[in-house]
Amino acid sequence: MEAINIGWLSVLPPLIAIVLALISKEVISSLLVGILSGAFLYSINTGGGVVKTVDITFSVMAEKMCDNINIIIFLGLLGALVVIVTKAGGSKAYGEWATKKIKTQTGAKLATSALGALIFIDDYFNCLTVGTVMRPVTDKYKMSRAKLAYIIDATAAPVCIIAPVSSWAAAVASQMEENGFENGFQAFINTIPFNLYAILTIIMLLILAFSKFDFGSMAKCEKRTAESAENGEMNVQSDIDNVKIEGSGKVIDLVLPIISLIVFSILAMLYVGGYFKGEGMGIAEAFGNTDASVSLVLGGFAALVVTFIFYIPRKILSFRSFMESIGEGIKSMVPADIILILAWTISGICRDLIGTGTFVGNAVAQSNMPVQLLPAIIFAVAGALAFATGTSWGTFGILIPIVTIICNHTDPTLMFPVLGATLAGAVFGDHISPISDTTILASTGAGCNHLEHVSTQIPYASIVAGSSFVGYLVSGFTDSAILSFISGLAVLIILLIVIKAKTKSKAI
Repeated sequence: MEAINIGWLSVLPPLIAIVLALISKEVISSLLVGILSGAFLYSINTGGGVVKTVDITFSVMAEKMCDNINIIIFLGLLGALVVIVTKAGGSKAYGEWATKKIKTQTGAKLATSALGALIFIDDYFNCLTVGTVMRPVTDKYKMSRAKLAYIIDATAAPVCIIAPVSSWAAAVASQMEENGFENGFQAFINTIPFNLYAILTIIMLLILAFSKFDFGSMAKCEKRTAESAENGEMNVQSDIDNVKIEGSGKVIDLVLPIISLIVFSILAMLYVGGYFKGEGMGIAEAFGNTDASVSLVLGGFAALVVTFIFYIPRKILSFRSFMESIGEGIKSMVPADIILILAWTISGICRDLIGTGTFVGNAVAQSNMPVQLLPAIIFAVAGALAFATGTSWGTFGILIPIVTIICNHTDPTLMFPVLGATLAGAVFGDHISPISDTTILASTGAGCNHLEHVSTQIPYASIVAGSSFVGYLVSGFTDSAILSFISGLAVLIILLIVIKAKTKSKAI
């Protein structure tokens, strides 16, 4: 199927899906309506009807499932590992140990943030691993699952996009090289100081952790969770929470499987990238050549094997119970799989068939905006595009070629500020989009209702985005990463002070 140009109509399918999701609080049906509307627009503009609409829908869905099958397999392996570790008592033991070491909710927030920052290799891996490890600790200190999901989400893509060695760095570097940069990896490094949204998001996490300040729907969620915990009630929100503990595992029974997952995933990325072929390839180059999804499957399977060898001889779990846990774990990931498949499908229809991204990108390219406003405008456009399509990587692919051409023909000195703004805006839009795979996985990892996660984190992310926008206005006129950062940080602090003052006045 070839892409067609239907102009502004290409924006309708993602908007329909997002608006329906926010109104109905139900993601699957909203995504389906959005997918069918996009397929229908393509069908009627290519001489088809209702039957072709359905055919297009499932053809794109099948194609996207094939393209992303390794992610689905990895989710199944990780779900199996989570259930096995939980059933063996490893998660409970770690929670009890961490509770003794972590004395406050602030400590739990900082520990969760630190773990998220440490797992910078891949955002999928980050979302599910951090949630698995830290959920018992944050539950103990009466922190809501929505806050846990926000911390996970805020240390997934924002950390990966400024980590030189990550699946995101590899993807962006390859995009850079395709668009004229001799060294894509160096070009990516040059964008890091201008990635204000990612940097300010991490600072926002630290401020919220130390200040113990929440606002909006997140504050209500935190209050509700604290009250439920005081009454001896903790809301069960995911299948993982229902796993019955059968073993008397120790902390090592959680730590070893997780470490195995990290180590083998990193080794697998190097292996898939060709590092071990003996051709003198460097580590950075190997990460640049790797396929993260294949590597995660290899790492997940290896971790499962290590866990089996570690558990069975010690009789932490019986062989039968271990094998049954694999099925339970895969089953626990089915809801996330369904939403991911639908999110991939609507993204494919919007990007590959009806040209949503191309329409938005060309609208920016053809406008006669002052060149100094380019970083701020591109940040806003990238955010809107990633929000509508649910994909930051797709946004990179659409906008990087366009902004590279724009900068080369207008002001080459703005190249890296604009590219940094492109990456930052894409991460912001992806961060708050209800149809983003990272957002879905963050809520899955935290055991949080998906739309509750979306609604509670949007105000937080939007404040950071607004601060970043001001920073990009400054960068357009100064071409200075330092001045951009200082101005963005100043606006962020001022906004938080004002919100805190208004929150207190309302309470009085």
